[in-house]
Amino acid sequence: MSTDNLLLRERQALILARLRSDGRVLAPDLAAALNVSEDTIRRDLRDLAAAGLCQKVYGGALSLPLPPDQGSLAERSALQTVGKSLLASAAATVVAAGNVVFIDAGSTNLSIAAALPEVPLTVVTNAPAVAALLLGRPGLELIVLGGRVDPRSGACLGEAALREVELIRPDWFFLGACGADADAGITAFDFDEGAFKRRVAAVSKAVLVAATIDKLGTAAPYLVLPSRRLSHLVIEHDADAAQAEAFAALGVQVLRAPAAAIAKVPA
Repeated sequence: MSTDNLLLRERQALILARLRSDGRVLAPDLAAALNVSEDTIRRDLRDLAAAGLCQKVYGGALSLPLPPDQGSLAERSALQTVGKSLLASAAATVVAAGNVVFIDAGSTNLSIAAALPEVPLTVVTNAPAVAALLLGRPGLELIVLGGRVDPRSGACLGEAALREVELIRPDWFFLGACGADADAGITAFDFDEGAFKRRVAAVSKAVLVAATIDKLGTAAPYLVLPSRRLSHLVIEHDADAAQAEAFAALGVQVLRAPAAAIAKVPA
């Protein structure tokens, strides 16, 4: 590695440390502290923002909140069950008979698998939990990609899964996102998981993310896709309007899930 690259990485690491401690940074202050020009700092901030690690603003940058890390797939599946079910019902409306659908790992995507319409479909997945849920369903052809199972995400990852992806051209990719922010893009906690998602998105005709409120407007460490690469974003009925408008401005079709029905108590 060249000295210039080493200095760049060290400088950007210091900027990120300042962001984590202070929540915001100003280009003039950083330039003085690191003994470089403001143009150099502005380039660093643009690079960090493009990687989904901060939000670039006039004169500096703001830190982005991390998505909640809610543990294993089993633990996440027990949380926000009503909201995920409503998201899943809205997301499943895009699927038509004869489609080839790739369902990524994740607790929300597990709900989407359960909500798929009762029409002939081909479902491809790298998630054993999704495969188990759909196994034996009439009219559905199920293809499961192999590889090492990551215990946190519940996904098969690695070279074997990546090789098998190259043989498939899905109509829809239901991408499991750790964070979804209009500026920072769609992000993941794990580097290998992010690489796998990115490859499936590249071979798919359309990419959909269903994001719970706690993931919207947040950014995990690894970029999967810029927001403009999404075709659809499904959000909860009371999700942040500014984020919805920002995604829509990038050409993403934003769908809102309905509010949960409130049972009437007899008088």
